[in-house]
Amino acid sequence: MSKKVKKHPIRTFINDLHLWLGIGSGIILFLVCFSGTVLTFEEEIKDLFAKEFVVANASGSPLSMVELKETLSKEGIVTNVTIPAVRDEALKFSVKTSPKERRGTTFFVDPYSGEYQKIQKSDLDGFFSTMFKMHRWLLLETEVGRPIVGVATLIFLFLAISGIILWFPKKMKWNNFKPGFKIKFKANWKRINHDLHNTLGFYACIFLVIMSLTGLFWSFEWYRDAGSKVLGTKVFGNRGGGPQFESSLKPGTTEKTFEEILQLTSAELAFEGETTITIPATDNEVYTITKNNNSRFSPVITDKLVLDRDGTLLHKELFADKPLNVQIASLIKPIHIGTIYGSFSKIIYFFACLIATSLPITGTLIWINKLKIKKSKKKQPAFV
Repeated sequence: MSKKVKKHPIRTFINDLHLWLGIGSGIILFLVCFSGTVLTFEEEIKDLFAKEFVVANASGSPLSMVELKETLSKEGIVTNVTIPAVRDEALKFSVKTSPKERRGTTFFVDPYSGEYQKIQKSDLDGFFSTMFKMHRWLLLETEVGRPIVGVATLIFLFLAISGIILWFPKKMKWNNFKPGFKIKFKANWKRINHDLHNTLGFYACIFLVIMSLTGLFWSFEWYRDAGSKVLGTKVFGNRGGGPQFESSLKPGTTEKTFEEILQLTSAELAFEGETTITIPATDNEVYTITKNNNSRFSPVITDKLVLDRDGTLLHKELFADKPLNVQIASLIKPIHIGTIYGSFSKIIYFFACLIATSLPITGTLIWINKLKIKKSKKKQPAFV
């Protein structure tokens, strides 16, 4: 008597969905994942080819901020300055060189000599801009490309989760698990291709799920609203910079110098880190300061101060004091692009994205190989 093969209808259904959704969305997922891989180290790659601005002499006394601001005033309106934690690095000033400019142009400034250099446009800017548009909109119009990428991301999320389900063996024995943890490079190319899809997909899965869940916040408004309700706080709700403050100084009140404002900042936020200060342009504006802590687990986390021009503390916002749901909501972007843990997480994300780029290819090859096997079986003569 022939031994009956135990059927797994749910597993078969999941496998079929995994296969056909993967085949149907393969090209789109390849383009989105490939562009995401390229964008992981965009800034680092640009820096390699950018002309370096060197601070000539860091041993003397730096010029005052008023002097540096006046030096740059001929370029436009100075809006903010970023002060590095390291003494011998250049200051970064943001200057609105024209009324139409929204964010301003970055100028590197030597704080000791006053010499400055406008940020250089890289030959790679156009390439990375194309990669960004491909990642977000497939190089299509935003209204068309965004939902297509969103739907593909939803499919990718299902593929990642269903892939893990299919990775588990039918019989839960350790010997059945072991092949799923390694790639058998000594086998034939079909087995190697299968292992590349199965094993690498397993190792990258958790990161691919995180990327998908966070990426959907940019694709669908309904998803962003649902995510905001789940978290109990508005996702991307602080893009305007939070509550707005105006100066309450009376005419004739003595104002603090920029250096004194910086001293007050160091007293309130007593740790080393990069500091960005928005410089008041009118009498009713105030100093808005953000500072990151070099000793923190994440380089993207910042604390915030708002000081009036006489040094009065108007607002203090520490990341550690925020509720957990607010912290998570504010970190959606660095979690998605992999900057949450700096270079360490970016390296992990790079390899995860690289694996994700390969999955549509290896998955398609697995499907083609199975089709060939089925055709060869049909051609075999039947024996009575």
